[in-house]
Amino acid sequence: MNLRKLEQEENGKTRRLWETVFPEDTKEFLDYYYYVKARENQIYVVEEDGDIRSMLHLNPYRVRIGANVFPSYYIVAVATQEEYRSRGYMGALLHRVMQEMYGKKVPFAFLMPAAEAIYTPYDFRFIYSQATGIVEPGSENKSAGVSCSDAMIWEAGQLADFFEENFSGRWQIYAERSDEYYRTMILEQQSERGGVKILRDGNKITGMFAYADEGEPEVREPLYLPEYEEAFAAAAQTMQKDNSKPVRIYGAPPAFCTGHRPVIMARLIRLETFLAALETDEEKELNCSFAVIDPVVTQNSRIWRLRSEPGEKKIHVRETEDSEGVIPVAELTEFLFGGTPAEEIKKRQGVILTDHLESEMKKIIKPERVFLNEIV
Repeated sequence: MNLRKLEQEENGKTRRLWETVFPEDTKEFLDYYYYVKARENQIYVVEEDGDIRSMLHLNPYRVRIGANVFPSYYIVAVATQEEYRSRGYMGALLHRVMQEMYGKKVPFAFLMPAAEAIYTPYDFRFIYSQATGIVEPGSENKSAGVSCSDAMIWEAGQLADFFEENFSGRWQIYAERSDEYYRTMILEQQSERGGVKILRDGNKITGMFAYADEGEPEVREPLYLPEYEEAFAAAAQTMQKDNSKPVRIYGAPPAFCTGHRPVIMARLIRLETFLAALETDEEKELNCSFAVIDPVVTQNSRIWRLRSEPGEKKIHVRETEDSEGVIPVAELTEFLFGGTPAEEIKKRQGVILTDHLESEMKKIIKPERVFLNEIV
């Protein structure tokens, strides 16, 4: 077994394995992926018997955690040729890339699992549930003067500005929406027989959404100003050739939400970096310590002290020797991302929380509002 990171010019060698393991992906999508995403990503492979048998792709993103921006990676295309499965290749790849990311001070990595059970042994946990919904047929645009058109590549900067001005404060963790982000989104959606729609009232952008049509039309991540809800619904409904059918929405706004589905799992990579990016209640002093158990990124297995003085939000993180409790990294992920309260965490096997530690941990402002709708 030879595990290595491919050189950039070698990334195309993994396309055959992708086509074999993920036959549902179209030629158009793979053309886009290997021309756009694979020019900037990192691909790790296991070679055996003279060929690539297993792979893992790291697609780079800039993620915002509160007021701070950090490098992160979206783990995609984790795949092994069928005849070479059950040999530990995936585990070896995950261990390697997590160590690489730790060295780059990546606070966390994320992925969309084919099955939750595949990644829980490596301490990934769900952190983002996507709102799903529908636009019912018969929606009318009652906003006079609102137009809808496909975004062009050169309009990506306008989309980034619209997001920053109107939506950047809505979430605590999200992939930074830059000009490049929206250029890539436009190309990605076009590879799926879609694009990105812009709503305008005169020359003013009032909304946008991504769409695709691979058999059935779907809308992703609609963002619009409150008074343009009907205009969005009417524009989304035009995606449906048969106007008697609803259009599905992924990342649905509250007005159209019919449910939620867990879609994104994350794994803490550089714990110290993540903790230091969080904030605490500035009216209260924070002072606690706890041991972390991390069987994969063992550099996180330390006793950490968290401090902040009254009047400041910043959390100061350092190693210490005296511990008030023990928290395995998986349970810490669930707690810090706001998915599981301390009262539940302390019941888990391997967790030790004193009453004082529990009360201190509750002072941390957890980033519960997560927005990660990325596809690859």
